[in-house]
Amino acid sequence: MGLDQIGITLSGVIAIWLTQDKRAAWRRWACIFGMFAQPCWFYAAWKAEQWGIFAMCTLYTYAWARGFWTHWLSPLGHPPMLARSLRPSMLARRH
Repeated sequence: MGLDQIGITLSGVIAIWLTQDKRAAWRRWACIFGMFAQPCWFYAAWKAEQWGIFAMCTLYTYAWARGFWTHWLSPLGHPPMLARSLRPSMLARRH
C-alpha cells in the first residue's frame, strides 16, 4: 500500500466519519480532513491514468472547499476566530 492510498484511507475515512457527527464543532472539521485527502486522490488517479476519477477529484475538491468556506472563513458561518468581530446587525441577518 502506497502513501497515496494511506492518505486517502486515513483522511477520507476521518472526513466522512466527521460529516455524521452530532456535534457541529466536530462536523466542521470534515472539510479539513477531506481537503487533506485530495492531493492523494489526484496523485493516485494521475498515476493510474484514470482521467474520469481525476476529473471527479476536481468536483470533490470544490465540494470540500465549499465546506471550508462555510465553516471556517465565511462570516455567516460564525467560525470562532471571526465570530467575535461580527456586528450584531450582521448576526441578525442570518436568522
